[in-house]
This record gives sequence, structure tokens and C-alpha cells, in this order.
Amino acid sequence: MASFQELAQYVITGQFDQVKSATKSLIEDGKSPVDIINQGLIAGMNVVGARFKACDMFVPEVLMSAKTMSAAMEIVKPLIADADMPSSGKILIGTVKGDLHDIGKNLVAMMLESAGFTVVNLGIDIDPEQFLDAIDEHEPDIVGLSALLTTTMPFMKETIDLIVEEGLRDKVKIVVGGAPISQEFADLIGADGFAPDAAAATDLCRELLSVK
Repeated sequence: MASFQELAQYVITGQFDQVKSATKSLIEDGKSPVDIINQGLIAGMNVVGARFKACDMFVPEVLMSAKTMSAAMEIVKPLIADADMPSSGKILIGTVKGDLHDIGKNLVAMMLESAGFTVVNLGIDIDPEQFLDAIDEHEPDIVGLSALLTTTMPFMKETIDLIVEEGLRDKVKIVVGGAPISQEFADLIGADGFAPDAAAATDLCRELLSVK
């Protein structure tokens, strides 16, 4: 019989087949699907996040761990009613207009999902109006804006300005990230926070929503 600790370890080490068999074993043993997620899968990804932040793990390993967790989640999710599905909050994320980079943004989305957040990933080349429409539709707690090119950084400000104009600024927190972005730029355009990498983004979102 598998344990939550073994399940977490399989996530940390990216053992795809083992994580699926361990998840099935825990279900057959009558363990709560929510406990499997919190005490096994998310617990494992919390370790991955800490190691990534400390440079003890690198992007390919983190992606493998995230994919391993996703494989287990596919087994567990059908057993949980949406209302019972644990969520630390809802985050809307996208790469701003004119920018086609998505690897970093997708890694952030994976890390956030692995930390228990519900993530709506809009993709790349998202203009301010699309962000606005998505805020209306999904009602997120946090909006994440990504840019990898200095030429697309102004669209971060345009997006935030539009959110302000439409009277939605007090309803969402806004975080920004990407290679050319700095805390100074985040402050300049009126964002609530800046994160230099996926692990820091996860910590920032936890902090903004007071999630332990």
C-alpha cells in the first residue's frame, strides 16, 4: 500500500508510472481524494518549488514533476465534485500583446496549479481588451501579465490602465513578470507585485491572497 509520503516523492522525482499506481492504490485504500491532492501531490510540488527557488532543481526537472502531478490529478479529479475541489484562488495569466513567448508563462501556470491554484491560461499575444473580457468572464483573484520583449512591456501598462478605467482594479490583484521586467517597472505601471521566476510567482500569489 502506498503512502502520502511516497506519492509526494514520486512527484518530486518525476516518476510517471509510479505516481499513477500509487494514486490508484491510495484510492483503493479509501483515502480521501482531497487528502491525496493536499498531502501527496501538492506536498510534493511544494518541495519542488522550494528546490527550484534554491537552484537545486532546474526547469526540465520542474516540468517533469508538474507533468507527473497532472497525470495523478487526472485520476483523482473525477472523484471530486467541483465544489469540493481545493483551490487557493483563481489566477488569470497571459503573455501581453505582440509577445509570442510562452515557456516561462506556462511554467508559472504549472507551478501555480501544482500549488493548488485554479489557473486560466489565456496564451500569448493577448491584448488589453481580451484580458478585460476574461476578467469579466472568469472573475479571477489575480491577473498575471507576462512579457519577454522590451517592445511589448508598454502593453502591460495599457492593460492595467484599461482595468482601472473599467472600474475593475479593486477587484483583482495584478502581478507581472518576464526577463526584462523589474520591481521598479512593476511599481511604475501600478502592479501589485513582480516575480523573477515561477517559484517566486507562486510565493507572491500566496502572499497576495494570504494563502499558507
